[in-house]
Amino acid sequence: MTSKRRILIAVLLILVIIAGGTAGYMLLEEYSFVEALFMSAITMSTVGYGEVRTLSETGRVFSICLIFSSFVGLAFAGHALGESLLEKVWSGRSEIKKMKKKISELRGHYIVCGFGRVGRAAVDHFVKTGVSFVIIESDPGHIADIKRMEYLFVEGDATRETVLMEAGIKRARGLLALVGSDPDNLFLVLTARELNPTLSIISRANDASAEKKIIRAGADSTISPFASAGRQVANDILAVTGQRIAITDVAALKDVAPRWITVQEGSSMAGVNIGDLSRQMGRKILGLRREGEDRIFPEDTMILRPGDMLLVMDEEKDGVDASASPAESGPKKVVIVDDNPVIVKLYTRLFQKAGFIPLAATDGRQGLDLILKEKPAAAVIDYMLPLLSGIEICRLVRDAGSCEETRLILFTADEQKETRQRALRAGADAVVVKSPEAGEVIETVLGILKDKRRAA
Repeated sequence: MTSKRRILIAVLLILVIIAGGTAGYMLLEEYSFVEALFMSAITMSTVGYGEVRTLSETGRVFSICLIFSSFVGLAFAGHALGESLLEKVWSGRSEIKKMKKKISELRGHYIVCGFGRVGRAAVDHFVKTGVSFVIIESDPGHIADIKRMEYLFVEGDATRETVLMEAGIKRARGLLALVGSDPDNLFLVLTARELNPTLSIISRANDASAEKKIIRAGADSTISPFASAGRQVANDILAVTGQRIAITDVAALKDVAPRWITVQEGSSMAGVNIGDLSRQMGRKILGLRREGEDRIFPEDTMILRPGDMLLVMDEEKDGVDASASPAESGPKKVVIVDDNPVIVKLYTRLFQKAGFIPLAATDGRQGLDLILKEKPAAAVIDYMLPLLSGIEICRLVRDAGSCEETRLILFTADEQKETRQRALRAGADAVVVKSPEAGEVIETVLGILKDKRRAA
């Protein structure tokens, strides 16, 4: 029921009570119309002017009923009027609450980050196909358009975890990173992939040199609107003129991987400004994470503090990860065995961030050979793999006898107790059920290795 309808009903109810009171006094006490109306008014308002004429016993009972009826009618009218005023004052907050509730009920939806020309085109297609989606936008002009079209949206910076969580990234099926700049899209992809490792992500890349970086950050693919449009019009003109020529793009891009570096207590990086550190490292510092807040391309004059995290791009040469230089003898090796390249990229990045040297294999046989050869501190193994299953790898590693110190963690979507028991009997040290919480595997490895050190 709308607020206008409630107010109308309240007004009609009061008029009915006044009319009933007036008619009652005229019939029961033989008052004139004016006397009866006056008596009804003072009775309903309880002003206490006194009776027009002395009431009979029946008239007094009628007055009691009229007073209680008036209380009900006036209470309903006050509630309707107050609610209407509050709705007008708090309508914005009310709409936000309703929208948040609708978003919280979504499952398997898509998140569109950015409502520019590309984002609008994507949303138009989603509307035509009838799929659920949520838009993340910070521009007031674009937000006004979204409100006018009555789309679900979250207002804020799409690179922030809290905003992505509000958009339901844990329950989403896919994400389109379509914000204006490549650094923003890079940060967005990194954050989204950490929050939901199984999410499908497609990102916009304005500069060709950014495509490889965004892929390495965790995107499944990238799209360049300008390059795509250029290729399309070129193909169209060739087709119109009868010349269909196959064009092959060869991108000689450096293989780079994003990496977070933490400024530890007592580190030589503490107290140094970002510009000097960037020159010392020979790498561009893309971002700074301080107290949960991300800054893209921070100022060179900013002084680093313990606990700060820096995002840098490491080049990989001849298959060797630059993050694992020979001078760094401290980090432990961890083997990741999974046939999903997105999962491999995600956990490679997370283990690098946690201070490990990650090594990857994409099938059971490769994984077994890599574990036996490298003898890592830990191995994270997917249950379902080509050639050998995760449980078979655990059994063969333990039978080999050369990797007793290696901790084996089975990563599976199977929640059955029997599967867990089989894995533990085969030699696994822990079984982790797959979930959107990407950090659970990292925490499990850290916990097992810490227990190992204590036991030693």
